[in-house]
Amino acid sequence: MRRRALLSLLAGAGVAGVAGCLGDGSAPAETTETTAGAADESTETASATASSGTGSESGSGAGDLPLVVDTVDAQGSSAGEVRIPAEGTPTVLDLFATWCAPCVAQMESLRALHDEFGDDVAFVSVTNERLGGGLTMDDVRDWWAEHDGNWTVGHDPDSNLMRAVRANGLPYLVVFDADGEATWTHRGLASEENLRAAVEDVA
Repeated sequence: MRRRALLSLLAGAGVAGVAGCLGDGSAPAETTETTAGAADESTETASATASSGTGSESGSGAGDLPLVVDTVDAQGSSAGEVRIPAEGTPTVLDLFATWCAPCVAQMESLRALHDEFGDDVAFVSVTNERLGGGLTMDDVRDWWAEHDGNWTVGHDPDSNLMRAVRANGLPYLVVFDADGEATWTHRGLASEENLRAAVEDVA
């Protein structure tokens, strides 16, 4: 009986791990499978949960955009600050963590779309990981280079950005139009096809 329960638990964790991770690193997120089709629709919204207004609900910080995030000196990125969403430019925001396996898989479609739309759309990936306890900024840089990131990468250890877009798992994607309005959001691994359609809508 114990063996069956353990196998069931491990199988469930594996499926959830492919779909997404919790933002605090404690366990995989509970998400639906995110293969192309109906499952993607359950986590995408045409009127996004993020808002460019100044209002927030119950002090959660939701809607506190735009925000300025510190950027990292890494491949394709320089140290400084970035405004999210970018002013007057469509923006793809990717929230990730170095410990999150689906975030690695998401990098493949982000790279392809950055190569295609990078001249017209701002791409920004941001981690909320806290440094210390064995994690250094060099570790973040190494992860970024290992997975061929070649656009702006930011660091938001206070998770202000995650709260602002109401992200409840990783990876978490938000596409903003040139006016700074969120037009599409997705929790978990998004298909390249669906992400491309969202980017094409604002590019």
